[in-house]
Order: sequence, then C-alpha cells, then structure tokens
Amino acid sequence: MNESREVEVVVIGAGQAGLSSAYHLRRTGFEPDRDFVVLDHSPAPGGAWQFRWASLTYGKVHGMHALPGMELTGADPARPSAEVIGEYFDRYERAFDLRVRRPVDVRAVREGDGGRLTVETSAGNWSTRALINATGTWDRPFWPRYPGQETFRGRQLHTAQYSGPEEFAGQRVVVVGGGASGTQHLLELAPYAAATTWVTRRPPVFREGPFDQEAGRTAVALVEERVRQGLPPRSVVSVTGLPLNDAVRQGLADGVLDREPMFDRITPDGVAWNDGRHVDADVILWATGFRPALDHLTPLRLREPGGGIRVEGTRTVADARVHLVGYGPSASTIGANRAGRAAVRDIRRLLAEEQPVAA
Repeated sequence: MNESREVEVVVIGAGQAGLSSAYHLRRTGFEPDRDFVVLDHSPAPGGAWQFRWASLTYGKVHGMHALPGMELTGADPARPSAEVIGEYFDRYERAFDLRVRRPVDVRAVREGDGGRLTVETSAGNWSTRALINATGTWDRPFWPRYPGQETFRGRQLHTAQYSGPEEFAGQRVVVVGGGASGTQHLLELAPYAAATTWVTRRPPVFREGPFDQEAGRTAVALVEERVRQGLPPRSVVSVTGLPLNDAVRQGLADGVLDREPMFDRITPDGVAWNDGRHVDADVILWATGFRPALDHLTPLRLREPGGGIRVEGTRTVADARVHLVGYGPSASTIGANRAGRAAVRDIRRLLAEEQPVAA
C-alpha cells in the first residue's frame, strides 16, 4: 500500500469541477489510469448533489449547467435533484470512460521525489506531476459560534444535515443565514413548523429581473479579486443577491421571510437579543454555508497570511503544479466547466515545459 503509482495528473473530487477537468484531460489525449486518475470519496456518482434533501427537486435547483460534451435533457422537475443529477453524472462518467475510483479518501498531498507530488489516500499513494483539486465545500459546513450555544436544550443542525421539512412538524424553528438555502428552508418549513424565525447578520438583498451575463461577470470578478489577494473566497451568491421569484414573493407577503437581525446569544430554550427580546425555539437550523475542503493540502503550505490561497486563473501562485477548480470564482456549475478546461490547458503547458530535451 505504500508504493506510489505514477500518473501525470491526479484529480481529487468527481463533482462538476472534477468531471469537467477529467473530460478535458481525456479530450486532449490523457488516458485514464495510465496518465491520470480521478479520486472521489463519495459512495456514488453525483458529487455533493447526492447528499441533498429529497424535497430539493430538480425544478428548484438554481442554474445547474450541463457538463461539457453531454447535455442534461428531459429531466422531470418534480424529481429530487439528488436523483436526477446523480444519474446524469453516472451516465457521464460511463460515456467518457473516466474510471472514477471511489470511495477513496485523500488524506494528504505532500512534496514527493523528483519534483513530483505524493497523494496519500485510503487506497494507497499516487505520485503525480500535477494536481487538480476539485473537492468543493460540502464536507466543511460552517458552524458559527455564539455565547450560550452549548446550553441549548433543543436540536441544532446544519444545512448539510437537513433531510426535509416533515421532521420539524409542530416545532419552533430558528433559521440562521441569508443565502439561498436559508430561504428555501423557511419556505419549506412554514407549512409544517409551529413557528419559524429568520435571522441574518446582514439584511438580505433580493435581486429583481434576470441575471444576465454582464451581471454574472461582475459578480465573478468580485469573488476573483479576493482570491487573487489571497483572501478566503466568498460565494458568488453573496455578491449577486437572492433571486426574487414567485415563491419568494409569496414568502415575503406571508411574513415567512420576515427577517430579524442576528441574535446576541443562545439560551437553553431559544435565542435572545441584548434589547431584551427572546424567541423560544425547539430547533436552530444553521444555513450558514460552507468553506472550501482543502485540509489535505495543508502540507504544501499554500495559504496566505490573509487566510486564503492566492490563485491566478486556477493555478495556485505558491505552487504551479496545483490547480484549484471549483474554488472561489469557479464555484458555480458553469464556472467549474470553464475552470476545468483552463486548468487542463495550463497543465499541458507545464508538463510540456518539463519534458527532458533529447540529446
């Protein structure tokens, strides 16, 4: 198990970003198992989508963009997105013979011998000349800390653990977070819960009208600038605002999306503000987002003093062999597709430059 298998490129993760990268490697002449390998820790195809709650149907998914080379057509909008996208990713992997290895847990990436990287995994080690990291964020749910949190007698859970609204029937639920997940949870919970309370750190911004290409480019540029400076990336949604669709309009009219400022502390039976207000709660649902799952890259010392990893395009500034796809500005489905293509182009150039010159 300690012997390293040699490849040119290791791709970590088989979500949208990883499969897009693998497709472009295949398309430009790299052979799976011989030249590259895709390692995925999930039990089945589908990336993070396979873990989404059943009530998140395909029709509710915002902007799922097809993988390169194969459209997703004829999907029933009433089916769970986990099923629709899981089946689509499975067809995609088989159609392009990507030979994803799973479940494989990547434990660490370290400096290897001869200018190569060593990828240590639960299935043994790989020695590679380049790395495409496409691990996303699902495995690192962000849990804020507030005074009194450990005293709460009710249930606390994160979006990553949410399985649907039925289990909250008759309960008083505080939903924390101003993103798309928070609003989706509130709209689903309202018919079941005894009461819901929505709290966010900042007032939510709702976006009227279509989200055109220019608005998209502006949003991505704002996220990209943070990454270029070595700061932790913010989500694209954090700079685009929340889409004001019919369901959200109804939620606003009904008072379901009546936002309160962030509470100051948690009590044994609810949440409280310094002005004396208190809301009783049985459940606190933290819809507070995720952070990039990058702990396995720690041995490479890629992080900047600002807490993030500086990236130019997809290439990490600290190590030209390492590309982050689906990180920061490419953390959207269409962004991941483009980033996968860009990463493969850069890696091909890097590997060509390193080829020994014949005597």
